[in-house]
Amino acid sequence: MSGDIVIQIGQEALIVVLVICAPMLGFGLSVGLLVSVFQATTSIQEQTLAFIPKIIAVFVAVLIFGPWMLSLITQFCTGIIVNIPSRIG
Repeated sequence: MSGDIVIQIGQEALIVVLVICAPMLGFGLSVGLLVSVFQATTSIQEQTLAFIPKIIAVFVAVLIFGPWMLSLITQFCTGIIVNIPSRIG
């Protein structure tokens, strides 16, 4: 196994991780923005008001996109395992 193959596998892994994290980060970012605008307009400075909705949004994103994320990571791992013989030799 040469260094090029290891770099290629690492690059593919990073891309898969970024694609898998994108929905959760997007939901958390959008809810955080809405909560901060709400806090700025109402002058409420409660810390739990900023934290709890983001946790709930990320949890909802995992529930919605969970099957898709699982299939994506399964495809990636299956591709690595199936190609082991061709990459060793």
